Amino acid sequence: MSCGWCPACWTPSWPAACSTGSAGLRRASRRGRWRSCCRRPRGSRVPRRSRPARPGARTCSWRSSSRSSWPSWSVACSRATSLSPTTCWSPTTAGPGSGGGSRWPCTTPSCSAGLARCLDQMARDGLQPQELFSGVPLSPEEQAVVLRAVRKAQPAFSPPPPPPRPPPQVNTSPLLREIYAKEGPVSYPKLHLPLRELRSLFQQQLRVEMATTVAVESVEQARVLTEEVLRARNTLQQLRAEWVEALCLGLRNLKASEVCAARTGRPSVFPFLCVLPEKELAELLLQALQVLPPQGESLLSLAQQLGMRVFGRHAVRRQQRSSRLQALQERYYQYVRLLASDTQVEAPQLPRQYWEALGPPEAPHEQPWPLSVLVQLGKKLAEMLVEAVRMPGSVAAPQGPGTLIPVLYHVYSFRSFRQIGILKPHPAFIELLATAAEHTLTFEAAEVPMLCPPLPWTSPHTGAFLLSPTKLMRSLEGTVQHQRLLDSCPPADLHGALDALTQLGNCAWRVNGRVLDLVLELFTAKGCPHLGVPAPASEAPRPPDGRLPPGASPAQKAEVRRELARCLKVAREMHSLRSDALYRLSLAQHLRHRVFWLPHNMDFRGRTYPCPPHFHHLGSDLARALLEFAQGRPLGARGLDWLKVHLVNLTGLKKRESLQARLAFADEVMKDILDSADRPMTGRKWWMQVDEPWQALACCMEIARAVRAPDPAAYVSHFPVHQDGSCNGLQHYAALGRDSVGAASVNLLPSDVPQDVYSGVAAQVEVFRKQDAKRGVRVAQVLEGFISRKVVKQTVMTVVYGVTRYGGRLQIERRLRELSDFPQEFVWEASHYLVRQVFNSLQEMFSGTRAIQHWLTESARFIAHTGSAVQWVTPLGVPVIQPYHQDAKVLIAGGMQSLTFSQSGDTSQKPNTLKQKNGFPPNFIHSLDSSHMMLTALHCYRKGLTFVSVHDCFWTHAADVEVMNQVCREQFVSLHSQPILHNLSRFLVKQYCSSTRLRSPKHSKNLWMGKLQDTLKSVPETGALDLEQVKHSTYFFS
Repeated sequence: MSCGWCPACWTPSWPAACSTGSAGLRRASRRGRWRSCCRRPRGSRVPRRSRPARPGARTCSWRSSSRSSWPSWSVACSRATSLSPTTCWSPTTAGPGSGGGSRWPCTTPSCSAGLARCLDQMARDGLQPQELFSGVPLSPEEQAVVLRAVRKAQPAFSPPPPPPRPPPQVNTSPLLREIYAKEGPVSYPKLHLPLRELRSLFQQQLRVEMATTVAVESVEQARVLTEEVLRARNTLQQLRAEWVEALCLGLRNLKASEVCAARTGRPSVFPFLCVLPEKELAELLLQALQVLPPQGESLLSLAQQLGMRVFGRHAVRRQQRSSRLQALQERYYQYVRLLASDTQVEAPQLPRQYWEALGPPEAPHEQPWPLSVLVQLGKKLAEMLVEAVRMPGSVAAPQGPGTLIPVLYHVYSFRSFRQIGILKPHPAFIELLATAAEHTLTFEAAEVPMLCPPLPWTSPHTGAFLLSPTKLMRSLEGTVQHQRLLDSCPPADLHGALDALTQLGNCAWRVNGRVLDLVLELFTAKGCPHLGVPAPASEAPRPPDGRLPPGASPAQKAEVRRELARCLKVAREMHSLRSDALYRLSLAQHLRHRVFWLPHNMDFRGRTYPCPPHFHHLGSDLARALLEFAQGRPLGARGLDWLKVHLVNLTGLKKRESLQARLAFADEVMKDILDSADRPMTGRKWWMQVDEPWQALACCMEIARAVRAPDPAAYVSHFPVHQDGSCNGLQHYAALGRDSVGAASVNLLPSDVPQDVYSGVAAQVEVFRKQDAKRGVRVAQVLEGFISRKVVKQTVMTVVYGVTRYGGRLQIERRLRELSDFPQEFVWEASHYLVRQVFNSLQEMFSGTRAIQHWLTESARFIAHTGSAVQWVTPLGVPVIQPYHQDAKVLIAGGMQSLTFSQSGDTSQKPNTLKQKNGFPPNFIHSLDSSHMMLTALHCYRKGLTFVSVHDCFWTHAADVEVMNQVCREQFVSLHSQPILHNLSRFLVKQYCSSTRLRSPKHSKNLWMGKLQDTLKSVPETGALDLEQVKHSTYFFS
C-alpha cells in the first residue's frame, strides 16, 4: 500500500478513489482556520470551525495511529499527491524515498484488516476496485502494487482486462483536410543529421535530464586566482559541506514534526518531504540560495519555486525507477528514422502519427500538485533553510571563535505599496560569493534547450522533454480549468495544435558565433545599454553620500529619500537585466558548437512559446541575433535579394517604401554593409544606428559572405529571414468584418507601396484637430505641429488588444512628455483630447472593427453576469476558457510568516466581470492569429520548409520566403472564409443559453440570460471585402 494523502485535508486517507480531488479543495480559510471537504470518523481530532461534509459527498476516513506505531496508509490518493505507490511502511522506516532507512512490506494482520475496511467503505460509496484499474491513470508498476494490496483482502480479485486500443482518430476540420489527406504531393523536411548521431544525441539529452541539473560555465570575466580568491572558494566549499549536513538533520527533524502534525489532525506535508533523498533535497535548497539576488526574494515566490522544483525532480526520479526508460529509448530510436538524413520510411507521415504508430499510448505523466501544496511545502523548506544555514560573521577568519550568523534573514519591505516578507542574503554571504567569483551557473534540465529533437506532442500530457514534466498549455500554477478542457476534448480535435507545436519544436538551431564573440566583448567590459548589453552593478548610480545636517528641512529629507529609492530601484533593474543577459550569454557559449532544439507549448489562447525560458528566439534584438538555423539552404536565384530587403526592414529606415526601393537602398549602402561586417567595432558603425542593431549586424555578415562567394546563388545560408504582419490584430478584425476601408489601411488589399495605419490615424486626428482649432478649442491650437505617427502608434496598436481610454491616455501622455518643445502644462489636457480623437479616428476608419469589438465585449459582459467564464473553441479546435475569476484568498499560517495568496483560475469561483469583458476581444483575436500561424506552419512543413514564428512574425530561409508568403496568404484567406463569427455565436448560444439555464429560479439571472441570448444572436453585419485580394497583397506580411 502506498503513502496516500487526502488532498482535501492533508491527512492519511483510505479510499482509493477519494472524490474530493485537488480541484475540490476548500482550503480557503477564515481567521487562520483550515477548512476541509472531508468527514472524519469519531475519535479523530478536527480543527475548529471545519466545515461539515456536503450531503451525499464521498468521504475520506483515516485510521488513527498510536504513538508507538507508524501511520499506515492506502494507495488511496496517490494520484492526487503523485506519490509512487509502494508498500506500507514499517514503524522503523524513515519514510518513502528519504534515504534515511530501509523499507519493507507490512504484513501485519492489522494492515489486511485496514485494507478490508478501505474496500468496504469504497463499496458503500458506490466504488468498485475495478475502477482503480480502468478509471485511474496508473503506470504498470503502480497497477502491480495496487493489485497486490487488493488481493491481500480479496485473494480471488482479478483486474479488468485492458481496453482494446482504439483505432486512430482523424481530424475532420475543413481547415486541416489537406494536411491529413493521404493523397497529394508531400515533401516533409528531413534533419541534416544521420540516424547514428541523432541516437547519440538522445543519450546525451537523457543523461542531462536524469541528472536534473546542468552546470554551465559563466561568461563573466574570470578573476585572477589570488590567494584571497582561493581562500574564499575553499571557505565556500567547506561551508556547503557543513550546510548539507545541517539541512539533512533539519529535514529529519521537520519530517518528525510533520508526522506529529498528521497524528493530531493538522495539515502536514510529510509525504512531499519524502519524495526525494535528503541529500538531493539539501543540494536543491543550496542551489536556490546561490541564485538569490542581493535585494532578496519574496517568501511567497521562493516557496512556490522550491515546491515546483521538488515536484519536477520527483517526477523525473519516479520515471527513472520505472521501466519506462528502456521502452522510451527503443521507441525513440525508431522514431528518429523519420527525421534522419540517411533513412527512409515506407510512407511519409507527420511526426505525431509516426510516433503513435510505433506503440500504444504512453503511461500518464506525473499530475501537478495543487498550488497550496507547493507553497506549503516550499515555505517549510525555506524556513528550514533560514534556520539551518549559518556562517561565521567574519569571512576573513572563518575558523575563529566568532559567533555564527544566519546566511538568510527575514525582513518586511514595501513593493508596489504592499508590505511583503522577503528572504534576504546576509551581506557577508554576498561578499563571500563576490570574492570567490565562482565560474559556474546551475540550471534545471528543463531550462536548457534540448540536445535532441523533442518528443512529439501526442496528448495534453505527453510531449517535449524526455523525462521532465511539461504542460501543453502553460498557465498560472493552481489553474486547473484549462487542463480539464483539454482532457475532455476529443483527441482528434487537438491534432492541428499538437502537430504545429511538434513542427516548431523540430526546428534545429545553432549559435551565431561571430555575433556572440562581439556581445561577450562588450559584456565583459562595462556593457553597452544603448545596444542592449546591460552594464554591471559597478555602473549603478550611487546613493547620496554623507548625512543630512541636523537642521535639514522636511523637503530636503524627502528629496534624499526619493533619490535613495531611485538609486535602489535602478540598481535592482540593472541587476535583473544583467542576470538575464548572463544566463542567455552563458547558455549561448555553452551551446556554441552544438545543434539544439527548442520544444514549444502554448498559452490558453493557442499562442506558442519555447519551453526553455532563458535562451530562445522570442527575446530581444540581441537574443534573436544570437540564433540561426542549424540546417542551411542555398540562396537560389532570389535569396540574396530577400536578405537585402530583410536588412532594410531591420533598419526601420524605409518602412513606407516599396520592396524595389528597399532593395535599391541596400545596394546604395553596400559599402556600409560590408564595412559593418568586416569592422563592426572599429569601422563606421553604420549598424549601430538602426532600429534592430544586432540582427542588422548579423544580416550584414551574412550578406558579405554571400556576395563574396564564387556563386551567391549556391551559397548555403543559415540565416532566418522574417516576414512581419502589418498591425496583425487589425488585419484579423478587418477580415472578420469584411471592412474594405480598414483592409486597405492594414495592407489586406494590393498596393504599390505599404500602407501605414499609424500614419493614417495620425492624419485623421490632425483633420479633427484643425476643425477644433478653427472653432477656438485651446488644446487643439496648442497641439499644432505635435501630432505625429510616434505619438499615436502605441495607442493604435493596443486598441485592438483591449486598451481602454484611460490606458491610452497614459500612453499618449508619455509620448508628449518626451517632446522637449511641447508645453508641459498642457500634457494632461492634451492627452485627454488626443486619446478621444484617436478612438474617434479608429471608429471612422475601422467602423466594422469597432462593431465587432463592441459585440464581443457585450457578449462577455452578459456571460460573466450569468456566473460563467467566457469559453470558445478556436478554428483549429483548441478549447479556450478565460482564467479571470474573483480571487479566492488562501492562507497558509504559522512559521516565520503567514502567507496569503490568490487563486483566480478555478471555474467554481465567480467570474471577474471586468476582466472577462475587457479580455474577450483581444484574446479572441489572439486565438485567430495563433490559428493562422499554426495553419501556415503545417502547410510549410508539408512543402518541406523550415518554419518558426514569433507570433505574427514568420521566419524561414531566404530561398523559401516566396513560398512561405504564398502559404501565409492562402491560409489567411482559408481561415477567414469560414463563418467565424456565426460559428462563435452558435457555440456561445449552445453553451450559455440552453433551456435548463434559461429556466433559472433567479429572476435576475433570467434577465441577464434574455439579454445574453439577444446579444449573441445579433452578429454584426459584414461589408463587401473580397478576401481573395489578400493573396495578391505584397505587403500583407512583408
